[in-house]
Formats: sequence, C-alpha cells, structure tokens
Amino acid sequence: MSKNQFGGSWTKRKIEIVVEYARAYLTIMNKHPQFKCLYFDGFAGSGDIYKNNKTDIGTIKGAAIRILEIDLPKSFDMYYFVEIDKSNKLELNKAIKEKFPHKQINSFVVQEDCNVKMKNMSMFLQKNKDFRVLAFIDPYGMALNWSSLVTLKGLGIDLWILVPTGIGMNRLLKKNGDIKESWLNKLELSLGMRQEDIKEYFYREKTVQTLFGSETLIEKEKDAIEKAGNLYRKRLNEIFKFVSESLPLKNSTGSTMYHFMMASNNTSAFNIANNIIKKYKN
Repeated sequence: MSKNQFGGSWTKRKIEIVVEYARAYLTIMNKHPQFKCLYFDGFAGSGDIYKNNKTDIGTIKGAAIRILEIDLPKSFDMYYFVEIDKSNKLELNKAIKEKFPHKQINSFVVQEDCNVKMKNMSMFLQKNKDFRVLAFIDPYGMALNWSSLVTLKGLGIDLWILVPTGIGMNRLLKKNGDIKESWLNKLELSLGMRQEDIKEYFYREKTVQTLFGSETLIEKEKDAIEKAGNLYRKRLNEIFKFVSESLPLKNSTGSTMYHFMMASNNTSAFNIANNIIKKYKN
C-alpha cells in the first residue's frame, strides 16, 4: 500500500478538525514561550490521500502536510511522524523535503509501530518537562493498544483519537456472542478490558419460550456502536482529566464508522475541543 485511500467526507472532516484545533493550540502556546510544542502523528500516511487512485477525483492533503503548513502565529517546534508502511514513510519524507525544506531539521519520520513510539514519547515527556504535545491518532483498524494510552497518564499532551467503533469493534462483536478467540484478544488489547467484561457490556441474556420450555439466548445490544463510543470515552477519562464530547463520523449511507474525540489534562483544551466538535455536529 503506497498511497493512503480516501474514505469519504468524514476524512476531510477529521483533518479540518485537527487543523482548526492545532491553530487554536498554537495561538495559546505562542503566549507561553517557556514551552516547546511537539506534534505527534501515530499513523501519518504518505502525506496525500487518494480516492481509489482515480486521478479525476484528485487528492486531498493529509493531516501531516496540513499541520506542516501552519506557520502563524507560530509553527510547532518539532514534528514526529510515525508510519509503519515503508513506502508511505518514504513518500512523506520526500514531501517534507520538497515542500518544507526549512522544517526538515525538526521533522522526524520513523517507520515503526505506533504503540512502540507512544511509549517512547511518554518516557521523553517525563524527562523533558518543557515540552507540550498535540497528538493525532488515526489508527489502521484496531492497531492501537490500550496499554499505549495508559503510559500517557498525567503528561502534558492533548490527544485527538479516531476510535473505530463501527468499522472495527462492532464488526468483531458477533450478534450471537460467538466471537473468535483472536477477535476477543483484539478487543481486549484495544479496550484494555477483560474478555468477560467486554461480553457483559455488549451482550445481554434473553429468555424465550419454546415448544420444549424456556431457552436462554445471548443477544448483542442494538446500539453497540454508540455504546462502544461511550465506553471508550469513559475509559479515556480514567487516564485524562478531561475528554471531549465524541463526534460520530459516518459513511455515505449514514452508518457510524468512527467516534472522534479529544483527551487532555487541560480545561482550556477541553473547552476548545468541545466548541469545535459542536460546530461539526451541527
């Protein structure tokens, strides 16, 4: 996969939200020169996003490029882009070299698992108290582990995260509760919960009368996607002091694919994020 694939109007929305927040973030941080600002993108892509590689559709700039374009009221002091795909990493490196040569010295593109680099970032922030981070996590499927998020507790980071509630979690939660062990393991890693607690949250028992007496069936909750979004938000609130409202991002048929939210330990960040989300909900 050498190109990012454009998923729909929700792709533009998430990028616009992150860029709008980044501008507000830098406006505030410009008044606090004692802090250095780091932008961290855990799944950075190649820089551009294509729709099925059809050139007549054109391209849109990915979040990495849009963030690099911001110069006023200030730029980020450091950019750290994580991309596990080698071809995407090389393309993003090339784009930075060609379009932002003056920012090459403080831009880092690394080919690695985001989970590894998030834990590294946690250690970095614990040692470098003068850094503040704006992070954007838009995972490939359910590639983000809950244990990686836990390492960020108490640190100076504002985290925008796209949670694959519909396109990921809901697909693994089979209607009859008969979930493959590998899928349960994936849910366990993603949510940081025991398998039995996951089942208890998303399923309920139903007693039905049959010709031969009563029978207990396992049923999936009808609003499982919304419940997944609420659960993730609640879980984030165990790591961060504040978690914004979540924004459901839907496909062309109106089905929710993701819930987009921001977590922080800063009340101003929380208020700004909610104001932006409110605008995009309307």
